[in-house]
Amino acid sequence: MVATAAKRATERVPKAGRSTASLTGLRRALQEMADPDKAAFAARFFQTGPGQYGEGDRFRGVRVPALRRLAREYRGLPLAAALALLDSPFHEDRLVALLLMVEHYRGGDERLRQRVYREYLARTAQINSWDLVDLSAEHIVGAWLAERPRTPLTRLAKSKRLWERRIAILATFHFLRRGEFAETLRIARLLLHDRHDLIHKAVGWLLREVGKRDPAVLEGFLGEHYAAMPRTMLRYAIERLPEARRRAWLEGRA
Repeated sequence: MVATAAKRATERVPKAGRSTASLTGLRRALQEMADPDKAAFAARFFQTGPGQYGEGDRFRGVRVPALRRLAREYRGLPLAAALALLDSPFHEDRLVALLLMVEHYRGGDERLRQRVYREYLARTAQINSWDLVDLSAEHIVGAWLAERPRTPLTRLAKSKRLWERRIAILATFHFLRRGEFAETLRIARLLLHDRHDLIHKAVGWLLREVGKRDPAVLEGFLGEHYAAMPRTMLRYAIERLPEARRRAWLEGRA
């Protein structure tokens, strides 16, 4: 009994929101915020038609700023509640669940952080859109691996699942923000020949972030790989370079 209480205590996030917060209340709030017109737009924007990357996803029509506010309001919920919400068929519910998981990771001790990390990687089937990955991977996967071996990123980068590959490159944003570029470049090399446009964009975006911090590092990578890079990846990567250098890379004169 004492052990169970101690375990639950580690799952509480400091400075909780509503003292009477419940998963039922959060689900009700999400339902009440629904907007059918915005939901229809989101379904088109996230390409939910047959054969598209978001096929079958469902939307309530709630915008991200409102979802962030809701996550802050309900951040006192236990991790188990966030994991239950992650199983929702609604995109916005899963986004809130991931924001709650990020809060648990940030506010938890080592034991809770490890659990959040493991639960995250065990549930990648529910983290099935670019925005869900982009708002969570660096804060959980990247943060956990910051002082540990990075081998899990290799497995993710070689996954058959599109979203696990995107998790691999987005997780490196955590290292990149600290001035550590090697892991971003390593995963970028692994994804260089990926066939999916959403991976081209993600890798190009992270390379652009490298270039914003150290243009020489980016240009060194480009000098080795630009000829093999998908055009979208290259365009994203060089977007912040001076115009003359950007045009030289596009025209193969660099």
